[in-house]
Amino acid sequence: MEYLSPLIGMNLAELESVAAGCGMPRYAARQMADWLYQKRVAKIDDMTNLSKRARATLAEVYCTGREEPLKRVSSADGTVKYLFRGASDRDVEAVMIPDHDRCTLCVSSQAGCRMNCAFCMTGRQGFHGNLSAAQIINQILSVEESESLTNVVFMGMGEPTDNLDAVVRAIEILTATWGLAWSPKRITVSTVGRPDGIRRLLDMTKVHLALSVHSPFGSERADMMPVERAYPVAEVIELLRGHDFAHQRRLSVEYTMMKGKNDDIRHADALARLLRGTDARVNLIRFHPVPGYDEKAPEAGVMTAFRDRLNALGITATIRASRGEDIDAACGMLAGKEKKG
Repeated sequence: MEYLSPLIGMNLAELESVAAGCGMPRYAARQMADWLYQKRVAKIDDMTNLSKRARATLAEVYCTGREEPLKRVSSADGTVKYLFRGASDRDVEAVMIPDHDRCTLCVSSQAGCRMNCAFCMTGRQGFHGNLSAAQIINQILSVEESESLTNVVFMGMGEPTDNLDAVVRAIEILTATWGLAWSPKRITVSTVGRPDGIRRLLDMTKVHLALSVHSPFGSERADMMPVERAYPVAEVIELLRGHDFAHQRRLSVEYTMMKGKNDDIRHADALARLLRGTDARVNLIRFHPVPGYDEKAPEAGVMTAFRDRLNALGITATIRASRGEDIDAACGMLAGKEKKG
């Protein structure tokens, strides 16, 4: 079967090139963008303000790029995991998380991950390829809750700064007036802390940033996150101190708590010292067990004491509610299970 190039994932300039190549006027690019990103059509033939001839010519080379999820699994708490076709015969996940008046979609940027974090199921599966901007945007357009989404977080499978061109393109489509026209304040990108990627992300977008820390001590963090050896978290935090997060964007720190490993007052005090002067907010996350990693989650009282200690030291900290534990909550588990099956 002949491969057709997807239209979703293209920006306005590229759609103008498509229009010119198909003998259409330049303004047809905006018409296509409207059909793709606002009206969210799945077929070129549904773009009814393009002539039949133009649609036929377009369909010889292009498709919309829309693909339905391969699987949908619902949790008792309302969380929904979706499975999409990814890269190199590896599927990827997107997770819809409802929370009162918010509806957040956690999207993937890669099939697998190169960062190899010890506690992450995605990293334990290895790296299998980058997702295209079309595959990233398809997750947002093709979940059942697409029209009611309030936020998107690049916090699913993969390290976003390791596939930054596609991620920045997806952000452009989400925020451009010809695209979905979202405020960048509705988008958060999570990273393990690669300085080159962080600099580009801060320069090229206005989205929120979430930094995965998980231990304030370099040697301990390196055991969990090999990236620490190349890019020490203390140096990443120093880089972030030079940016104003108070008004234009938010900086948050992701801290997954593990029993007896990173959950005592010593860790809280060191984390507060590390973050002082950054305006960072800390999200404390209860560890979700993954196969092959023996750590356990701390008791609720330990997490509460850790949060209260940070707050007392001037660092805003909250405990993130655990969601979707009955549907393979840890990132990458559903995709890994389907691959094995």
